[in-house]
Amino acid sequence: MFRIQPRVQGVTPELLELYKDISPSTIGHMTDFGFLHGAQPLFRPIRLLGNAVTVRTPHIDSSAITKAMELVQPGDVLVIDMSGDEQRACWGEFRTYAAIAKKVAGVIVSGCAADVRAITGLGFPVYSKGISALTTRTLKLEGEVNTPISVFGVSIQPGDLIVGDDDGVFVINPSEATEIGLKALEKQQKEEQRRKEYGYVLPI
Repeated sequence: MFRIQPRVQGVTPELLELYKDISPSTIGHMTDFGFLHGAQPLFRPIRLLGNAVTVRTPHIDSSAITKAMELVQPGDVLVIDMSGDEQRACWGEFRTYAAIAKKVAGVIVSGCAADVRAITGLGFPVYSKGISALTTRTLKLEGEVNTPISVFGVSIQPGDLIVGDDDGVFVINPSEATEIGLKALEKQQKEEQRRKEYGYVLPI
């Protein structure tokens, strides 16, 4: 049985503009909640920013991802809860092609990814628990889309703000994102001023 809920647009254009240059490591100075501990980028440098579309799969069956791909819009981030399966890869090269065609911002997987060389070459942002040649199947058994999920110890709601870079990923409730973002931006601006005082500029 599949449970498919409507897509939620929780992230506004104003939030995307506010967070476009904010690093998760700066957010980590503002809050202890929302960091996806253990979510590793498939490659570096990497940047991820967007609106969460959540997916829950029952271990081996990844059919729900296909259903989620029918709902995604440009700028969405697929966040996939694999129900504790850390051995199989539910994301690979051809799903990446489909995501790029739909202008998906990136993917977070609580399990594994595959086809690392292809995805890295495409530059498509993927965070996962690890890498595996053992894959899921399309069995059309069950799954959920746009329901509350839990990955990497963090509860995620459809429409949450996702912010990622080389240091990892934070998930922020949009209702709290403006306050956190303004504080983070102020901190980064002060840090930039200190760099100038030292005569140093971060490479782009």
